[in-house]
Amino acid sequence: MLVDLFTSLTAALTQSPEIAVGAAFAWGILSVILSPCHIACIPLIVGFIDGQGNISTGRAFVLSLLFGLGILITIALIGLTTALAGRMMGDIGGYGSYFVAVVFFAVGLNLLGILPLPFMEGGANPNYKRKGFLAAFILGLIFGVALGPCTFAYMATMLGVVFSMASTQLTLAMLILAAFAIGHCSVLVFAGTFTEVVQHYLHWTENSKGAVILKKICGVLVILGGIYLIALNFMQG
Repeated sequence: MLVDLFTSLTAALTQSPEIAVGAAFAWGILSVILSPCHIACIPLIVGFIDGQGNISTGRAFVLSLLFGLGILITIALIGLTTALAGRMMGDIGGYGSYFVAVVFFAVGLNLLGILPLPFMEGGANPNYKRKGFLAAFILGLIFGVALGPCTFAYMATMLGVVFSMASTQLTLAMLILAAFAIGHCSVLVFAGTFTEVVQHYLHWTENSKGAVILKKICGVLVILGGIYLIALNFMQG
């Protein structure tokens, strides 16, 4: 069924510009929700937002957006670097995966309340606003390292279509890539922003029982994501 879905999306990329851009946007969404690597980012950003305390919806949106942008920037740089090096696009090797798995474990343990990470915690300090934005962006940059291979595995067919049309329809090719990036980010932005909306509706603070439970669940899921990365790298090695 999934093969048929991606086959249909691939065919849609060669249709009218509107259909092609829409297909790329849908492809970006599916590249997150159908990928075990990417799905670990959802509890990460949910736990991160949950740990920020009582924040506005706008701030949650910006934090989630910065996290997603960080991921996209790293993925783009990894794709360019590996391609220029003559390696499979997005292939960072085993050491890169192990490094990011360690980061997964550290963040997961922080969400469980075991390992203090000051940049992950909310606070009343007025200077924390900028610090929180920077932390979200840096987390995105780091997690983009692990997501590179998964992302390019999902993008391979689409990139082939985009590269083939770039010589004659450069603008459309760029719009397709942009639509994929927006779709890719939209899932993470929605997850982070929706977390704040739920917290506000339930009148949660970072110390509320529900918020604490949610944070711990996210911590376990992020750690499982790290275990998956190590297992995947071990099987491929």
